[in-house]
Amino acid sequence: MRFLVISDTHGNQAAIFKAYQAAGKIDAVLHLGDGETDVALLAEVENCPVLRVAGNCDLGSKAPSELIAEWRGVRILLCHGDRYGVKAGLSQLIGHGLEAGVQAVLYGHTHLAMAEERDGLMLLNPGTMTNQATFHSFAILEISVDGLHAKIHPL
Repeated sequence: MRFLVISDTHGNQAAIFKAYQAAGKIDAVLHLGDGETDVALLAEVENCPVLRVAGNCDLGSKAPSELIAEWRGVRILLCHGDRYGVKAGLSQLIGHGLEAGVQAVLYGHTHLAMAEERDGLMLLNPGTMTNQATFHSFAILEISVDGLHAKIHPL
């Protein structure tokens, strides 16, 4: 399975469509907050499944603040990251992921893209697409028989 992972779009729907086109064939879009409603048009136009969580800037959102999804036996935690102090470090987020029994934690909030493994967890932050940022990025997450693979892509 192949997923387009985005976060912190902050109203930049044009960038979402650009990332969707650049991503190629995907099974779903995962939006990690701060602009979670930005993907509604993509879901409608492209008839693409979307999972999303609310970020700290998504005031009044009906989306959950986090969720655990499972595909092909792989459990993945989606959250924005603000509730776990990710701007000050990832220890709280890693602890929560380990406690939740997931194999990967996807988060945003910092606007800094990264994909790495720590303490047996894949940590993935796709970066940001906000107009104010100098570097826009998204991530592709793949689940295969070989395991989890993630890559950051500049936009």
